[in-house]
Amino acid sequence: MRILFLGDIIGKPGRDAVAAELPRLRADLDLDLVIVNGENAAHGFGLTQAIAREFFAMGVDVISTGNHWADQKEILAFIGDEDRVLRPANYPKGTPGRGANLFQTRKGERVLVVNVMGRVFMDALDDPFAAVEAEFAACPLGEAADAVVVDMHAEATSEKMAMGHFCDGRASLVVGTHQHVPSADAQILPGGTAYQTDAGACADYDSVIGMEKYGPVQRFLTKMSQGRFTPATGPATVCGVFVETNAKGLAARIDPVRVGGRLKPTAPILT
Repeated sequence: MRILFLGDIIGKPGRDAVAAELPRLRADLDLDLVIVNGENAAHGFGLTQAIAREFFAMGVDVISTGNHWADQKEILAFIGDEDRVLRPANYPKGTPGRGANLFQTRKGERVLVVNVMGRVFMDALDDPFAAVEAEFAACPLGEAADAVVVDMHAEATSEKMAMGHFCDGRASLVVGTHQHVPSADAQILPGGTAYQTDAGACADYDSVIGMEKYGPVQRFLTKMSQGRFTPATGPATVCGVFVETNAKGLAARIDPVRVGGRLKPTAPILT
């Protein structure tokens, strides 16, 4: 199975870049499933129903999120019925939406996608490790699922790496989001799980983590807010991770993906 995971899509520049590049990536890589993190898609903060539909129309199968998932309050009206949009599974019981779901590819393969959020330097939520364990128990790899993908939306690299090793041998891919910068550690862990600390963002990298530079720089200089940040508007780089699984649902290969924009391009070439 061939899966593409794209990191945090930031505002219209990120959406436009994904719309431009995804059809070619889907065809060239012969993808079975496309997952994107959409928590910053609505002008840098949150996700709307119209944008979610835009993603699905361009070939996205699943949208994960993170700490900004509810910034656009209209999401509360549709996330309960739209099972292709996930919010972190370790939010308290009774929170609208779901944190994991089993999806079927066009070939009939079953993929469990789990979205959790870290707690180090972030909001105090329920235990993400316990949340992942519960999802694995309900839908184990090789039995109820042909592949398992975990989006660990977290600030601390140590917490993301701990999640990778916690899931090793039980997930096809564990990938981090939230930091908006692609990490250079794509690897297959000893038990067969593909891992990358952060997928990066689909954003203009002439920026501060995808946002126009002036506001964040002034906040660091003055310790005063200049108002809500806005996405940088230059050409965006599409960043993510490509994974191919074997018959057991574990990783046979992992490749970072960077296409367009300012960053040096890298993409898997399938033979």
